[in-house]
Amino acid sequence: MARTLNPAIKLILDFAPLAVFFIAYKLFGVMVATASLLAATALCLGVIYAIERTLALAPLITGGVVAVFGTLTLVLQDEQFIKLKPTLINLLFATILLTGVYGFKRGLLHHILGLAVQLSEEGWLVLSRRWGFFFLFLAALNEAVWRNFPTDFWVNFKVFGMFSLTMVFAISQIKLMERYKKE
Repeated sequence: MARTLNPAIKLILDFAPLAVFFIAYKLFGVMVATASLLAATALCLGVIYAIERTLALAPLITGGVVAVFGTLTLVLQDEQFIKLKPTLINLLFATILLTGVYGFKRGLLHHILGLAVQLSEEGWLVLSRRWGFFFLFLAALNEAVWRNFPTDFWVNFKVFGMFSLTMVFAISQIKLMERYKKE
């Protein structure tokens, strides 16, 4: 029987693999951290699926990219692949959202947030466009950081910098969401 996870538990399961990666990196280095990330991602997705009997598209995409790039990192013993993962994920999300906005005149973010937030069609378009460009920014920033700084700096940036930037950006969208909120 499918149930719905408590939002706080779901949030913990969404961020647990990142925490596991960070701790494993600090204790054992990037290869053990990558293996730990693979295991934690699979475990968290498995728990969510076991309880809810479904997985949202964003965690599926992220999990797939983690599986491919994490495996490449371990098999080839090349940390470059795990550093490329955030770039690819952000480019995928940007492509999906911006293709929806400019190719189909649809705010595809509605499919992710539609149950939690009720916006007009124009609101979904504007919000999807903004998030699409924000994901492009994150992809470019990740490229700049991993190519120009040591791995230790990149790990801290990935865990704390990207998360902080995303939270600040999300909070900055509240006024827009209020403006386009459906009554």
